[in-house]
Amino acid sequence: MYQIITKRSLNPTVTLMEIDAPKIAKKAEPGQFIILRVDEEGERIPLTIADFDREKGTVTIIFQIVGATTEALNHKNEGESICDFVGPLGTASHTDGLKKVAVIGGGVGCAIAYPIAKKLHQSGCEVHAIAGFRNHDLVILEDEFKNVSEKLMIMTDDGSYGQKGLVTNALKELIDSGEQYDEVIAIGPLIMMKFVCALTKEYGIKTTVSMNPIMIDGTGMCGGCRLTVGGQTKFACVDGPDFDGHLVDFDEAIERSSMYRDFERQEHEKTCNLFKKEVE
Repeated sequence: MYQIITKRSLNPTVTLMEIDAPKIAKKAEPGQFIILRVDEEGERIPLTIADFDREKGTVTIIFQIVGATTEALNHKNEGESICDFVGPLGTASHTDGLKKVAVIGGGVGCAIAYPIAKKLHQSGCEVHAIAGFRNHDLVILEDEFKNVSEKLMIMTDDGSYGQKGLVTNALKELIDSGEQYDEVIAIGPLIMMKFVCALTKEYGIKTTVSMNPIMIDGTGMCGGCRLTVGGQTKFACVDGPDFDGHLVDFDEAIERSSMYRDFERQEHEKTCNLFKKEVE
């Protein structure tokens, strides 16, 4: 069993948990993920490692409440435990030798972008961070990004906080102002990553994307995270999750990612109703 040391709500649908997992914390690197089960009857789900503390022996996860398992996980409180917590899995993000990087996060994807920005900053790389959200209420990890970035631009679709517009607007503004990047790292909704890659391709800037959003099983057995990269079939969980964004077939990935949306919604509603009955 793995104890929940800290639980904090980042916005109405996103929760941060710090889990006591010293063996995982000892080896974890940015870009990797864990697989957890809330209880013995629960399903296995992959979640990206948002942070880790080797001295404390803790691993931080940040999750959006979208399905039955994340709803059940969110009902756990500090001091309680979850059944399984396995990792680190996946290939760590490549950060060696980079001197100046734009790190872009969209929504809950910022939870994956942050540890990469942190490691780059610690290695002496100049980090320019761009974080995009639908509105002010959904902004997460702003202070954390400030601490590891020379520049931070917060973008909101409705202009309720930061600048109004998309992350691509901010990136184009930086590039056109003369900023030159060794690499752009983009993590967030598939449609966001698609358009970031379309922009950077115009400027000839190497771009890495994380395909965590399409992972389901996390071991390569279910095939749910299958995607086409440079004409070849890859699996996000075992071959990635990081890939050359200019080679990813985003249209195919976007189409396949919608396959489970209705099922997730139905299971989420069932779980919510179950917890309501328990409270009553």
